[in-house]
Amino acid sequence: FFDLGGDSIVSIQLVSRARAAGIELTVADVFEHRTPAALAGIAEAAAETLAEDPDAGIGELPLTPIMHWWREHGGPIDGFHQAMAVQAPAALDLAGLTTAVQAVLDRHDALRLRLTRASDEDWRIEVRPRGEVRAEQLVDRVDFADAAASGDTETQRALLVEHGRAATRQLTPESGSLVRAVWFDAGTGRPGLLLLAVHHLVVDGVSWRILLPDLAAAWSQVAAGREPVLEGVPTSLRTWAGRLAEEAGSARRIEELPLWRAALSGPDPQLGARPMDREQDVFGTARTLTLTLPSEVTEPLLTSVPAAFGAGIKDVLLTAYTVAVASWRARRQPTQGNAVLVEMEGHGREPVVRGADLGRTVGWFTSSFPVRLNPGQVDWNDFWGGGAAVDAVLAKVRAHLAELPDGGIGYGLLRYLNERTGPQLAALATPQLGFNYLGRFAAGGTDAAAQDWSPPPGAAGLTGGGDAAMPMAHSLDLNAQTEDRPDGPRLVASWAWPDEMFDEADVRDLAESWFRALTSMVARAHDLTAAPARSGTSTLVRVDQQELDEFENDLDDEGLSW
Repeated sequence: FFDLGGDSIVSIQLVSRARAAGIELTVADVFEHRTPAALAGIAEAAAETLAEDPDAGIGELPLTPIMHWWREHGGPIDGFHQAMAVQAPAALDLAGLTTAVQAVLDRHDALRLRLTRASDEDWRIEVRPRGEVRAEQLVDRVDFADAAASGDTETQRALLVEHGRAATRQLTPESGSLVRAVWFDAGTGRPGLLLLAVHHLVVDGVSWRILLPDLAAAWSQVAAGREPVLEGVPTSLRTWAGRLAEEAGSARRIEELPLWRAALSGPDPQLGARPMDREQDVFGTARTLTLTLPSEVTEPLLTSVPAAFGAGIKDVLLTAYTVAVASWRARRQPTQGNAVLVEMEGHGREPVVRGADLGRTVGWFTSSFPVRLNPGQVDWNDFWGGGAAVDAVLAKVRAHLAELPDGGIGYGLLRYLNERTGPQLAALATPQLGFNYLGRFAAGGTDAAAQDWSPPPGAAGLTGGGDAAMPMAHSLDLNAQTEDRPDGPRLVASWAWPDEMFDEADVRDLAESWFRALTSMVARAHDLTAAPARSGTSTLVRVDQQELDEFENDLDDEGLSW
């Protein structure tokens, strides 16, 4: 699984497809038993999927933890979106596209949400019936023939930007306008472009892996003269949201409270020039830096490194991130120790509701939670050189992440859906750093037919944005994704921070340190897989992870571990 570049998002798709075929697996099974043969040995007949009425997804929707986070975050809400541009088939026509989009709207409940705000604290969300949201009101055609024929990339880009901005300005959750599709018609016989802009309230990175294939499938059926019929959705967003509210009060979730309190109660030395100011530090002031890791490093990073260490790609990325932040902070603020507090985002589709199958459910499922990662004492020269220090640091970070039950989803449940524990967690500090890995997205190819419904050559993968006055969440955010390009995958890292919080040179130093740490891990994995097996015996003292943590935390408190 890891050799092929598998990650947690791919595992969700695998588990869902297995369930549809009558095979019961979990994401944890995929990560532990990484081959078809090993999975066959532990697979069972699929349990019955959570039963629900065909219209169970329609009606008032309880707010999920991430929706509560957004409500509390404040500021304007309309411009908060994700978008993707894909190549449209040469045979596409407006009527057929509209019919295909209607099929997608009717299949996926989240796209029919409407928000009502009685006050800043009182938000209500309703899923409207199928057919109530009309595709003809959401699909626009732009004459792109002259621009496409001219080959003038500046003219083409100007049209894309102009109409893209117009589309996102029309996204208004309170009117229920959550989706815009803009078809740039390049003329008869020429592939065009389709820009899809969707409000973030109803979509996340996993959802795009459902929406685009469904839109392609619907168009194929329309082009063949058939009424589009899309695969069903086993568990609705509304059912999931209701079950989360129940889960938030369960004993197993409440037992997690000390874990989350401990993560947020330790030291978090100020990193930027000043503390965050919600009124001042808004999207309109954001500065950004984007770096791309070459394919010759990204390819083994996604495959050989996880396989060599038996780890997930997020374990690897966060290990390098922890090392990069710790070394960067030591250069700027000596004696602050190595522990790094960061707010992580996860896909949020954890198996915490028995029988739920979210493999085909569109929505904003993202989980957000704090984690304190401590690499302990690091032999920096050895780590940067791809030595055994890589193994030790990765083992520690993996152990910390493994302590988070159910991928960290419990923090949001306790923080936003439990009236008793919520105020306790709300009173604690917010991490200054944010980390989000979105997974892998296609980023164009060279064969015209193969590119339909995928980003065209030169186009980015998933993009997004927010209103200029929307507060930023952290002093420094890292959003990364892998773009699968014709010449190989590339890890694209986008760093964002409020103006005047950091100098760009400081952020570049950290960004390059992260890539340097990832490159060191690739080198270490290469050496481990290339080295011949060694035999021999050694006498080891048995020390458990807690004892190691306590020892290294003592050193860290004394400022000795950097």
